[in-house]
Amino acid sequence: MKIKLLSGIVSLALISCGFNESSKNTTRTDDTQEEKIAEPEFQNKGHELIYAVAQKVGNKDSLWAKNDVIYTYTYKTPDGKADVSTEKYLFDGELSYGSYSKHERTLPQLEGVIEQGFDGEEYWLRHNDTYLSDEEMMKQVAFNRPTNFYWFTMMQKLLDDGINYEYLNKKTIDSTTYDVVKITFDLNEDKPTDIYQVYINEETNLIDRFLFTVADFNVIETPYLMVLEYEEIDNMLIPTSRKYKKSTWEGELTDEPWIYVNWTNIKFDNGLNKELFTK
Repeated sequence: MKIKLLSGIVSLALISCGFNESSKNTTRTDDTQEEKIAEPEFQNKGHELIYAVAQKVGNKDSLWAKNDVIYTYTYKTPDGKADVSTEKYLFDGELSYGSYSKHERTLPQLEGVIEQGFDGEEYWLRHNDTYLSDEEMMKQVAFNRPTNFYWFTMMQKLLDDGINYEYLNKKTIDSTTYDVVKITFDLNEDKPTDIYQVYINEETNLIDRFLFTVADFNVIETPYLMVLEYEEIDNMLIPTSRKYKKSTWEGELTDEPWIYVNWTNIKFDNGLNKELFTK
């Protein structure tokens, strides 16, 4: 059974407006051709800072030019449970596939490998070569697929259309100075949408940490704080090591233990085709 697009735990994952973050002006001198990439018209300082982040890690054009990615996704919770999946994405169309060799959090009632897919319009779930249609299971698929894709491409997609930026202040944490930018989203819906508050390292232009809500699950008053570590892969800076827990809007951590997420074995441009993502 296939189901239509549903909202996930991070509603930002559903924003797929295809923002073109640069326009190109071409000039010719004699027999040489030079391309000049014009910066967008910034809303404000916050927008300009996010643009600088994307240029530092590798902008959307650079990432999408790699066509696809395959990597191992590991998610561990404080109770010792884990998910381990092989993730595969086609950037054009934002197609997503995951094969779970371990799924102690995601559909633990199913034994053995499970596969999830999103073909750009609909989701599917396969177990032991059989497609499943249980409504609650499909809701889990509709959470995992866009959410995992969004986390991987977040630094580039923070420049999508329909995003608002507000520069808040500078803040020093453990001797590091950050520019703090609040990010909200125009989804044209009559319900709350997520809020992100990112901390941009003044020296590196990288987002070292960010606060985020989960409006679909009413996590608004007490956000999560995500802390990132980057790895350079194929000329891109990828936040491959991350941990998060409950926080306050001032970035003060609670006593709760961390949840850990790691991406390993990342390989771009694998020649994936759309058939992989279809039922």
